[in-house]
Amino acid sequence: MVVYLIGAGPGDADLITLKAVKALNKADVVLYDYLANEEILAHVPEDAERIYVGKKAGEHYKTQDEINELIIAQAQNHENVVRLKGGDPFVFGRGGEEILALMEHDIKFEVIPGVTSAIGAPTSLGLPVTHRAVATSLTIVTGHEDPTKAESQVHWDYTADTLVILMGIGNIRENTAEIMKYRSADTPVCVVESGTLPDENVVFGTLGDIADKKINTPAIVIIGDVVNLYQDIYNYQKGD
Repeated sequence: MVVYLIGAGPGDADLITLKAVKALNKADVVLYDYLANEEILAHVPEDAERIYVGKKAGEHYKTQDEINELIIAQAQNHENVVRLKGGDPFVFGRGGEEILALMEHDIKFEVIPGVTSAIGAPTSLGLPVTHRAVATSLTIVTGHEDPTKAESQVHWDYTADTLVILMGIGNIRENTAEIMKYRSADTPVCVVESGTLPDENVVFGTLGDIADKKINTPAIVIIGDVVNLYQDIYNYQKGD
């Protein structure tokens, strides 16, 4: 028996890897997330079991402990189990937690990387998160930490040229207020809603006003001078 932890990519079903498709082709059961495009399940055999274990802000279908227990139970009863996760399993995907649970039960696993939305969503738009003349460093940070932590690990004093925030829309006002302790309120910001999907949308602003914009989830936040560069690209693409 083996469990494949697969990254489904940033949204578009065509952005999953060939290696992931091969694992899905032989799956006996698939446990998939809210952010994993269901079109990807077309690669799964018709007789394979499909189990939704989605989690999204304010609406957890199953807790992480319940998901871990379910993965273990399925692995003990099937040869090939796929855990399909949005983005990449190890970029705020809790893949590390699931691997530790599998190790405790001596269950074999293989991790198949996915394109993280932190890079895949802006790249698909033509927004370069790094650029030789504008940004030579990049930090990816969660905008929603584990609430059970005794102390926050996010201090927002990051010095990277580009800052990308995942899962940060629910706390965007609090997060941007903290960031403005270290960066100007005029720092350009771009929010990408539903990146790589048909309803994709881009919202521009600054650290000082982005929290006042209407933003829909799921979305990622990109902060830094690369946003000004992208505005030129955006206008060109729109024909302005």
